[in-house]
Amino acid sequence: MATIADNRGGMCIDKGLNVLSGKFKLHSWLLAGLIALTTLLTSCDLPQVSAEDRVFLPLSVEFLDAYPIPTKEFAGTTVGGLSAITYDRARNRLYALSDDRSEFAPARFYTLNLTLDATDPHAAKIKQTAIEAVTTITNADGQPYPAGAIDPEGIALSPLGTVFISSEGIASQGIPPTIQEFNLKTGQWQRNLTIPQRYVPILEAEQQVQGVGDNLGFESLTLSPGGTAIEPFRLFTATESALVQDADAAHPQQGASRNRVLHYIVEADRSLLISEHLYPMAAVPEGAKFHGLTELLAIDQGGHFLSLERSFGTKGFQINLFQVAMGSATDTSRMASFQGSSSIDPVQKKLLLDLNQLNIRLDNLEGMTLGPRLPDGSQSLLLLSDNNFNTLQITQLLLFRLQGLK
Repeated sequence: MATIADNRGGMCIDKGLNVLSGKFKLHSWLLAGLIALTTLLTSCDLPQVSAEDRVFLPLSVEFLDAYPIPTKEFAGTTVGGLSAITYDRARNRLYALSDDRSEFAPARFYTLNLTLDATDPHAAKIKQTAIEAVTTITNADGQPYPAGAIDPEGIALSPLGTVFISSEGIASQGIPPTIQEFNLKTGQWQRNLTIPQRYVPILEAEQQVQGVGDNLGFESLTLSPGGTAIEPFRLFTATESALVQDADAAHPQQGASRNRVLHYIVEADRSLLISEHLYPMAAVPEGAKFHGLTELLAIDQGGHFLSLERSFGTKGFQINLFQVAMGSATDTSRMASFQGSSSIDPVQKKLLLDLNQLNIRLDNLEGMTLGPRLPDGSQSLLLLSDNNFNTLQITQLLLFRLQGLK
């Protein structure tokens, strides 16, 4: 019986060993598989996402056409000085703001009808840009602005059936910059947004010590796309160059200045400035005397923009288009001055296009807007030049295809 028991015990031991051996083989196979997979993964070329790719959109722009808008008279006004443009998708119309300080005619904006030539859907051209109407803007008293009282530079269409218009002010006369809302149809004044005191020009002994520089104020204006009349929307403006108190030897006005961007939340009956950010101008191109930020365009609700930097000097106009990301920028709204401040994270910029590489005549480009869809369904981008009412300059509308928007 003992022998039989021993044999059964041996049989049990053998079976146990076989089971353990099977488990070991299974674990060995799994381990070998994991090692092989790890080796495969590490040897493959996995997509690498750079820090820049995480910040910026994969945008590209393609130049399509340049269209001259002739200087002419329309409804008793001289069509010129067109410094800003905004697109009304619902009506398929453009609104172009004249920067006339009510000197040639009362301050105003024009309604334009843009017609595209779709002969080649993949290479659209501008067939015609017709002026349909002119709208005079009026002040809080219901009167047209008198000469020298306003310097209109930026325009943005709102979901409230209104346009917001920014004025640079006239620093040499102590006139502050403004952001005002006007009825789209009548031009009647609706309200002023609150501007921080640090932007108001202050003169001491005929020397300016604070505020926007002369002709260097709120040149740009934009609203985040997709807003509605019943929800708050975001409005942004920026100075063309540094505030007087922000400028120093390393960052002078009309140089590699440190400009300010203002960010508002706007509703039908109220508005609030919620943040400001430092916008760093690129280095001054060789031979340039004038150098500034002429337009800012919101392209999504995620803090991405296009910016237009324009320079002028011995080499003519030099113009660069940048993509801008504001997500990680320091809020500078509590900083009275940038002088002596070294721990400011500015908005981030990436050069998108050097327009001088297009080999076309460039003029004083100051306006920019997302336009209608192109015949192939892609997004158009429009740039507009301000001829300064100068017969040696031209008003030109440039058409681009913008790709990479989410």
